[in-house]
Amino acid sequence: MTVCAIETATEGGPMRPAPAGHGAFTITTNGAYAARLAGSGDALYVERWTLDGPEPYAVPLPLAQPEEPGTPLLPLADGRVLVARRVDGRRHTFSLLYPTGPETGELMLGAVEAPGTGELVLLPPSPDGICAYALCVGPDTTTLWLVAGGAFGPEPVAEVKGRCSGGVWLDRTGRMIALDRRLGDGPVKAVAVDLERGGEVTPLLQITEESNDRLLLADPDSGLLLIRSDAPSPGHDRLGWGVLGSLLPVRFPECLRLDDAAVTPFAVQPGQALLPEGCGVALRIDAAAGSWVGMWRPSSRRMHQLGVPAGWLAGAGLWTPEGVLRLPYVTAGTPCGLAALEEPDEPPVPEPGPGPATATATGAGAGTGPFKICRPVPLQQAPLTDRGPAR
Repeated sequence: MTVCAIETATEGGPMRPAPAGHGAFTITTNGAYAARLAGSGDALYVERWTLDGPEPYAVPLPLAQPEEPGTPLLPLADGRVLVARRVDGRRHTFSLLYPTGPETGELMLGAVEAPGTGELVLLPPSPDGICAYALCVGPDTTTLWLVAGGAFGPEPVAEVKGRCSGGVWLDRTGRMIALDRRLGDGPVKAVAVDLERGGEVTPLLQITEESNDRLLLADPDSGLLLIRSDAPSPGHDRLGWGVLGSLLPVRFPECLRLDDAAVTPFAVQPGQALLPEGCGVALRIDAAAGSWVGMWRPSSRRMHQLGVPAGWLAGAGLWTPEGVLRLPYVTAGTPCGLAALEEPDEPPVPEPGPGPATATATGAGAGTGPFKICRPVPLQQAPLTDRGPAR
């Protein structure tokens, strides 16, 4: 067991490049556990982090056979870690790892054979913390598999026409998930998939007919949506935000647009029911100098750029409901660390009225709050010259 160190980072600190990792650092929806590949060279193993106790700590889960670089991992709410291994080209096996005293226990779940080139992607942790899902992407159809949490091993639960990617949960029950779908040679459009209605597909983002509209993050509490689209500037992606289940326009703030740097949201402050404009959003900023963090709220016209701890596992972090951003990092002296970032104290400056590129987020039951919506309906199309809500 490795006990974490906790440090505090401040605005204006050194912007250190993130280390080259073996894969993603994935955190459960409730923030209790995380998992990553640790080790070096050919001796890679699964490592589980516990984040919700009085002292965060890491537990190694090695097996006799080391893991391959880039092996997808998914922590569950009960502390087990799902491992998806690729064998024999298109075949993928799934198992759950867990600590058993000094040893590592492994529960084999079964296998899935992916079509075509064998592409299979684990979706982000389910809100229920029990189930785990994966996408098998074929030439013309994407199959959604329940790979953990079912009664009889991996089983297909939905088939979606087109090639899908992404994966953003839209509620707290694990019923609705958004996927980015491409039909043929057409643009990418986010769609909502209802897992309780046999995988029924509903359009979710349609800013213009030709634009590529992807959903990056969603906060079920407030309804805040983080969107990447080239609708404002065809051929150039922009970050925007909207609210599911309301008439607020989708906006593309200038402060989220940086020269010579890529900006990607990776965490949203939870617990802000009916307050989407007040949600803190953490953004990963990647440039030639390395990777660092941006902190921004839709109610503000400024994005704060903050230094990160050495060894930050870039793109990973979680907000507390109180507004503290916690970043995991690993160094030779600190094999399991968390840095706490607090947003600089500054009164928010309201964003001006909707700009020339807007659309409207609507939803059934919008008057009762976006977090109660069972079935999202599309963002309505709006001409880029229209400054008012779409009709």
